[in-house]
Amino acid sequence: MTTTFESGPGRLFIGGQWREAADGARTDVIDPSTGQVVTTVAEAGAADVDAAVRAAREAFDHGPWAGLSGRERGRVLHRVSELIRENADELAALESLDVGKPISLCRPVDVLTAADEYEYCAALAQTLDGATRDTPLGAFAYTRRGPLGVVAAITPFNFPLILSSSKLAPALAAGNTVVHKPADETPLSALYMARLLQEAGVPDGVVNVVTGSGPVAGEALLRNPGIDKLAFTGSTAVGRHAASVAGQALKPVTMELGGNAAHVVFEDADLEKAVGAVIKGFVFNTGQFCMGGPRLLVARSVYSTLLNILADAVPGVPVGDPRAPETVVGPMAGERHLRKVEEYVELARKEGARIVCGGERLDLNGGYYYKPTVLAGLPNDSRVIQEEIFGPVLTVQPFDSEDEAVELANSTPYGLASGIQTTDLTRAHRVADRLQAGIVWINDWAMLDPAVPFGGVKDSGFGREYGPEALASYTKVKSVVVSLD
Repeated sequence: MTTTFESGPGRLFIGGQWREAADGARTDVIDPSTGQVVTTVAEAGAADVDAAVRAAREAFDHGPWAGLSGRERGRVLHRVSELIRENADELAALESLDVGKPISLCRPVDVLTAADEYEYCAALAQTLDGATRDTPLGAFAYTRRGPLGVVAAITPFNFPLILSSSKLAPALAAGNTVVHKPADETPLSALYMARLLQEAGVPDGVVNVVTGSGPVAGEALLRNPGIDKLAFTGSTAVGRHAASVAGQALKPVTMELGGNAAHVVFEDADLEKAVGAVIKGFVFNTGQFCMGGPRLLVARSVYSTLLNILADAVPGVPVGDPRAPETVVGPMAGERHLRKVEEYVELARKEGARIVCGGERLDLNGGYYYKPTVLAGLPNDSRVIQEEIFGPVLTVQPFDSEDEAVELANSTPYGLASGIQTTDLTRAHRVADRLQAGIVWINDWAMLDPAVPFGGVKDSGFGREYGPEALASYTKVKSVVVSLD
């Protein structure tokens, strides 16, 4: 399959125009289900990134976008949402081809979530107003809220469409302009969205897309003095570097980084319901989900029972061609991601783990497949439990008390998501309050909505995406004080 775009095959989108990289460089896009090249896209260098930032600056300083009312911007963003829905089949096909996501999930999850985010931010754009403040100054005091300027949005490979919309939609709603660098492995939906944004009426230069590598295009974007804010989703290691560079320039940042969430199953849980949530939590998107649930903590009284259920159920999860409608788990996004999972499972064996199921590659069409894997018997200080694997691997640990469950759940450096399975509502609220995580799910997993903010604590980052909290992070507040004398 060769993917082409109306304005040319895989070019950079800068200032409303499609163009090749300045040096003519191009890079391959690989279908992870087969390991084969499906198309090529332009590979931006520092000169291309600088051109994109200059286009975004010109559009912010002299274009109409920032000066429009929130209602006017909202109308454009609402049209973006409509166009996403109208082009849902094409976007779902691109996302499945690019990432290896099962096509059965791409449309209802990735595509419609992106449409919902633009729709939500279209409405939220009208809420950007200030407030009057009562003071003893003998003055009339009020605040105004406005856009920050040029936003650098750097997004990862695992949810290209969703994680770009979670940055672009609120940034645009607030009146900013954007330079978007998608992951080098998964650029296709970002380029397609550039066309839809232009068709919806987003003025030229307001959104620019530069495809290319992190060390070259990403680094150039981080260090460009024309950037006013950085919005980054990716690994904690790269996030530390990005935040450091932004911090030296005193630029505000939003960091949504790695995760290693604990899923806690208490003895009173509905086990049938819990098992479904547990499996979803660690195999969704082939485990390439920063808010996945790779650490299962189980009350000792039901530990053996739940392990036996998982041993029977997990091998039956359909793994295979992401274009097949019955597939639930597709391939890893690339060879290096697959090798990383293999290395962790081999490490688990050395650390004394019992392989309950899985634990090996799946040879299928030359793609990057790994069988969903359940590991038991590891000590809590093992690297396999403490570090982020980012693949379809679940570790299972018993606990003897609520306090121990909380201690184990909070024992890693991460704090992005967590989950609780219990029928005791009082316990659910009590434990949720004690878990160190930006979002806590009770009796399910991955319940996400554009109105509900998410983000991390500890090594999982800071700032929030979704909700009015996200919109606020793309604005600055100015106070005006008028003397009444």
